[in-house]
Amino acid sequence: MNARILVVDDEPAIRDVVERYLRREGFSTLSASDGEEALTQAADADLIVLDLMLPRLDGIEVCRRIRAQSDVPIIMLTAKSEEIDTLLGLRIGADDYMTKPFSPAELVARVQAVLKRTGGGARSPDDTVRVGTLRINPRLRTVERGNESIELTAREFDLLHFLASSPGQVFTREQLLDQVWDYHFPGDTSTVTVHVRRLREKVEPDPVRPRYIKTVWGVGYKLEGP
Repeated sequence: MNARILVVDDEPAIRDVVERYLRREGFSTLSASDGEEALTQAADADLIVLDLMLPRLDGIEVCRRIRAQSDVPIIMLTAKSEEIDTLLGLRIGADDYMTKPFSPAELVARVQAVLKRTGGGARSPDDTVRVGTLRINPRLRTVERGNESIELTAREFDLLHFLASSPGQVFTREQLLDQVWDYHFPGDTSTVTVHVRRLREKVEPDPVRPRYIKTVWGVGYKLEGP
């Protein structure tokens, strides 16, 4: 695996540990200690591990600027779990979140999972999944609702495509973590809730009364047509 991972953190010890774990798994690494340095190297990365609190430019602004011109996968590091909802509210487009302190091994697993899901594969246009007025093309990784094109992050697309591939089937948050995030260990299921909320805001005509992504209270989520 030769993917290049850009690690952005102002703490040298954290950067060193994360890079050593990534290189151990065969990744190439790039390093940045502040937001402006991160922007100069972002174009050379296949995935970015981005700390929220950075000097010069914070992680939110860095993510926004990158998203304005690239869909490179981004894993955001936050100091508090509550900050995930803040990031959601700002809709900055990160593909995954981890709170500090974190396990470097788990971070590497998440990097591998994100790259696996965003790496693409040989698919034909006939693989398009249709649910109601939604058209989901896994080869082109595009989503349309009627004549409208909907822009999703890599993780949002993976979640929508997974649910749409088994219409009507209910999945628990734990199952979605396992199947979409590829986490084969206990994880924070709040990230599923966050991504479902973001996805509804983009694909639902009325996110408050969703037609497609339904909550099955006490169980999880399912996708069905109107």
